[in-house]
Amino acid sequence: MTEVPAPTQEELDAFVRTRLALAGFDLTLLPEQGDAETGVPTRAQVLENLRSFVTSVPGAISAWTPSAESPAYAQQEAPPLLYPSIAEAWTGKVGE
Repeated sequence: MTEVPAPTQEELDAFVRTRLALAGFDLTLLPEQGDAETGVPTRAQVLENLRSFVTSVPGAISAWTPSAESPAYAQQEAPPLLYPSIAEAWTGKVGE
Protein backbone atom coordinates (compact mmCIF):
# COMPACT_ATOMS: atom_id res chain seq x y z
CA MET A 1 0.00 0.00 0.00
CA THR A 2 1.50 3.33 -1.03
CA GLU A 3 1.50 6.22 1.37
CA VAL A 4 -0.30 9.35 0.27
CA PRO A 5 1.97 12.42 0.37
CA ALA A 6 0.99 15.28 2.64
CA PRO A 7 -0.82 18.10 0.83
CA THR A 8 1.11 21.23 -0.01
CA GLN A 9 0.29 24.60 1.50
CA GLU A 10 -1.34 25.66 -1.78
CA GLU A 11 -3.51 22.53 -1.82
CA LEU A 12 -4.53 23.13 1.79
CA ASP A 13 -5.38 26.76 1.00
CA ALA A 14 -7.52 25.66 -1.93
CA PHE A 15 -9.27 23.08 0.27
CA VAL A 16 -9.92 25.61 3.04
CA ARG A 17 -11.17 28.27 0.62
CA THR A 18 -13.48 25.76 -1.04
CA ARG A 19 -14.91 24.52 2.26
CA LEU A 20 -15.48 28.09 3.42
CA ALA A 21 -17.20 28.95 0.13
CA LEU A 22 -19.44 25.89 0.40
CA ALA A 23 -20.37 27.00 3.92
CA GLY A 24 -21.25 30.45 2.57
CA PHE A 25 -18.29 32.27 4.13
CA ASP A 26 -16.53 34.83 1.94
CA LEU A 27 -12.91 35.00 3.07
CA THR A 28 -12.39 38.20 1.09
CA LEU A 29 -14.57 40.04 3.63
CA LEU A 30 -11.77 39.78 6.19
CA PRO A 31 -9.13 42.52 6.20
CA GLU A 32 -5.68 41.96 4.79
CA GLN A 33 -4.13 44.07 7.55
CA GLY A 34 -4.70 43.53 11.26
CA ASP A 35 -6.96 45.93 13.12
CA ALA A 36 -6.04 46.27 16.80
CA GLU A 37 -9.25 48.17 17.53
CA THR A 38 -11.66 45.41 16.46
CA GLY A 39 -9.38 42.37 16.76
CA VAL A 40 -10.79 40.88 13.56
CA PRO A 41 -8.37 38.23 12.24
CA THR A 42 -6.72 38.81 8.89
CA ARG A 43 -7.19 36.51 5.90
CA ALA A 44 -3.68 35.14 6.40
CA GLN A 45 -4.36 34.37 10.09
CA VAL A 46 -7.59 32.55 9.27
CA LEU A 47 -5.93 30.49 6.53
CA GLU A 48 -3.01 29.63 8.80
CA ASN A 49 -5.29 28.52 11.65
CA LEU A 50 -7.55 26.48 9.37
CA ARG A 51 -4.57 24.82 7.66
CA SER A 52 -3.30 23.84 11.09
CA PHE A 53 -6.74 22.49 12.05
CA VAL A 54 -7.14 20.48 8.84
CA THR A 55 -3.72 18.86 9.17
CA SER A 56 -4.13 17.90 12.81
CA VAL A 57 -7.66 17.49 14.14
CA PRO A 58 -9.86 15.71 11.50
CA GLY A 59 -7.80 12.51 11.63
CA ALA A 60 -8.33 12.29 15.37
CA ILE A 61 -12.04 12.99 14.97
CA SER A 62 -12.59 10.42 12.21
CA ALA A 63 -10.57 7.75 14.04
CA TRP A 64 -12.62 8.06 17.26
CA THR A 65 -15.13 5.35 18.07
CA PRO A 66 -17.06 4.87 21.30
CA SER A 67 -16.36 1.89 23.47
CA ALA A 68 -18.21 -1.30 22.52
CA GLU A 69 -19.85 -1.39 25.96
CA SER A 70 -21.66 1.86 25.28
CA PRO A 71 -25.39 1.37 24.59
CA ALA A 72 -25.31 4.41 22.30
CA TYR A 73 -22.75 2.66 20.09
CA ALA A 74 -24.97 -0.40 19.71
CA GLN A 75 -27.79 1.84 18.54
CA GLN A 76 -25.62 3.65 15.99
CA GLU A 77 -23.67 0.65 14.73
CA ALA A 78 -26.34 0.08 12.07
CA PRO A 79 -28.19 3.26 11.07
CA PRO A 80 -31.97 3.02 10.88
CA LEU A 81 -33.44 2.00 7.56
CA LEU A 82 -35.79 4.31 5.73
CA TYR A 83 -38.01 1.42 4.59
CA PRO A 84 -37.29 -1.59 6.83
CA SER A 85 -39.98 -3.79 5.26
CA ILE A 86 -38.35 -3.53 1.82
CA ALA A 87 -34.91 -4.28 3.25
CA GLU A 88 -36.31 -7.30 5.08
CA ALA A 89 -37.86 -8.57 1.85
CA TRP A 90 -34.54 -8.18 0.04
CA THR A 91 -32.65 -10.06 2.72
CA GLY A 92 -35.22 -12.84 3.05
CA LYS A 93 -36.20 -11.96 6.62
CA VAL A 94 -39.91 -11.57 5.83
CA GLY A 95 -42.05 -14.17 7.53
CA GLU A 96 -39.43 -15.32 10.02
